[in-house]
Amino acid sequence: MHREFIEKLEVNPVIAAIKDDQGLQHAIETDCEIIFILYGDVCTIPEIVSQIKAVGKVAMVHLDLITGLNNTKEISVDFIKNNTLADGIITTKGNLIGRAKELGLYTVLRYFVIDSMALVNIEKQDRHGVSQPDVIEILPGIVLPKIIKRVNDVSRVPVLAGGLITDRDDVMNALNNGVLAVSTTNEDVWQL
Repeated sequence: MHREFIEKLEVNPVIAAIKDDQGLQHAIETDCEIIFILYGDVCTIPEIVSQIKAVGKVAMVHLDLITGLNNTKEISVDFIKNNTLADGIITTKGNLIGRAKELGLYTVLRYFVIDSMALVNIEKQDRHGVSQPDVIEILPGIVLPKIIKRVNDVSRVPVLAGGLITDRDDVMNALNNGVLAVSTTNEDVWQL
């Protein structure tokens, strides 16, 4: 596990998640130290990351959402390492975590908690030796406190919450119920 990444999350519990160039410009101007990149393509991602790194922030690329890199092949992780200054990746594909860790990248494994089977899947992957990410992120981020507790109970790594975080109450609910940090595309929340 990358302890420095976890420490940065502890100190900066609101993560700016960006979905377009306008969001990128706004995120760069905030106090958010970590930026999740949720858009772009194989041609634009190096420049997007470069702009984030130029202001000293952590750049995390969501591989599943980058056109041209959104497959299950490990080569997409190699591309990020070799062609950008990104600090790490976000993905829903557990098989990419191991390669990213081999390359020294920070890792976020994202889960959509939509039913009880999703919870079982989190537990199963944690138990059965799937490469352990630095953190997992559960979506939507406004899940019930008892679900956050259950995920924390089965996960051996810190938990983030993302999706549908719209105000201070959502942030505080998530943080008070055991998540390490929240990610959101809501720019008003970035200012908290």
